Amino acid sequence: MSSSAFIIFIFTLLQGFALSTKNSEEFNAGTTRGSDNMMNSVKTAMDTIITVNDDQEVFAVDGVRIREGDIAVSRHNERSCFAQTCLWNKSVDGHVYVAYTLSPFYSEVDESGIKRGMKLIERGTCVRFVPKTHERDYLDIQPKSGCWSYFGATGGRQVLSLQAPDCLGSAVVSHQLMHALGFLHEQSRADRDKYISILWKNIWKDRLRNFEKFRINNMDTPYDYGSIMHFGKYAYSEDGNPTIIPKRNQNARLGQPFGPSKLDIIKINKLYKCD
Repeated sequence: MSSSAFIIFIFTLLQGFALSTKNSEEFNAGTTRGSDNMMNSVKTAMDTIITVNDDQEVFAVDGVRIREGDIAVSRHNERSCFAQTCLWNKSVDGHVYVAYTLSPFYSEVDESGIKRGMKLIERGTCVRFVPKTHERDYLDIQPKSGCWSYFGATGGRQVLSLQAPDCLGSAVVSHQLMHALGFLHEQSRADRDKYISILWKNIWKDRLRNFEKFRINNMDTPYDYGSIMHFGKYAYSEDGNPTIIPKRNQNARLGQPFGPSKLDIIKINKLYKCD
């Protein structure tokens, strides 16, 4: 091979290597952007709940109205619990045993999903969900229409609805169980305006009440953008534009698609004085 032919050969190889590297970088960049977009598009627990409850038109159940999209409130419950908290009893061994029954209409797969949601709350807290034996106060978990729960312990039989299969993701289950334990939505905090902006003009007019604030016990915990109890960025959007924007961290993701956040667990432990 002549020296000139050899030089052309080497030049061609270098061009090919450069092109291959450029394509690889573009592919990796595209994959990263795609992953970010995919993460941004992941539905939070509340996104799923809103979709299911709106599709099922769950606005009142068993003569009881629904607040904030998924909290059933009776007159007694609202008067005695909504401004403060109705707690489940703590046992002498330091655990909070929440008895429950499961509808016979759930399949084994359905029951597994519900129990996974329970485990997410039990992990790191003193709360334990136990099958009902003799307990007076208990959760009666049923596949009614939609995903919803009463707030706090109401006393006696307490229905909690987990429609199958739509409401049986572990994050949705743990969200509803946290309502039953006595937690409202994170953006309902009285101090929320320091941390988020509510874009009222983008919200469906008949859903504005779902964004009310309440004086609740925050237990001196920081505002949690990533709480399992937080609405998503586009909750009840009328036109596809955001309804909630974080103030202190513009890139913060709102809500949680997987399970209780670390702060959610801390709040449970504080509320129930877990050792």
